Amino acid sequence: MKETSGAAGQWSIGELASAGGVTVRTLHHYDDIGLLSAGKRTSAGHRRYTEEDVRRLYRIRALQMLGFPLADIGPALGTAADDMDSLRTLLERQLQHTRRQAEQIQAVQDRLRDLLSRIDPSHNDASYEDGPAMPDPEQFLSTLEMIAVLENHFTTEQRQELADRRTELGVGRLEAAKTRWTALVEEGLRHAGNGTPVSDPSVREWARAWEEVGSLFHSGEQTKTAARSMWQENSAALSADLPWSAEQLTGLMAYLEKVRAQS
Repeated sequence: MKETSGAAGQWSIGELASAGGVTVRTLHHYDDIGLLSAGKRTSAGHRRYTEEDVRRLYRIRALQMLGFPLADIGPALGTAADDMDSLRTLLERQLQHTRRQAEQIQAVQDRLRDLLSRIDPSHNDASYEDGPAMPDPEQFLSTLEMIAVLENHFTTEQRQELADRRTELGVGRLEAAKTRWTALVEEGLRHAGNGTPVSDPSVREWARAWEEVGSLFHSGEQTKTAARSMWQENSAALSADLPWSAEQLTGLMAYLEKVRAQS
């Protein structure tokens, strides 16, 4: 990470954003919600992030990786950034998380090798008596499901929960929930656009209704967290077929997080 031309161990907002894998806009948002503020300012008022700020940003990004929504990260960062006991616990959780991801990736790699060896046995020591053959559709589908688990942020159990919930709701209730959700998006955009305080009773009622609709599809907290993480990381793609822009929906989610933080 390149340091600024000022005091050693301090970084501009652009440098920290680039090195930390976030955008300048994200760092501004963290500042707005009280999650991460620059420890120092230059005489001209420019932000300068300190070594302690870097450590706090790491904790924030690590908790996001573990599926924590922004509203829960602030309370989780109650200890000082230099507290090695809490950092050790966080790093251990991160290590377990990446191990699980590595296991999933290894499983997909093994499945792909098996498919390839069926088409071209030279790619594998295993031999098939009948020679090269096209894999069965079931083998392709099971491989696609394994890939989807990696791409869509949900575990197999969470994907099953979502499927079960859709079956329980049925077509009629699903359509009603979609209609209700559309109305809630429009209402939320109006609140956010008008700058309605998050403490306003009408906003709190809107947020309650939002959570109520969301719980129809994913009641488990881990599944809710995975859904929020998926949206945060794929908002542009997910909004492509919706009547609102990714920027509108990202702003709406940020507004909703502020409401949750006040609850």
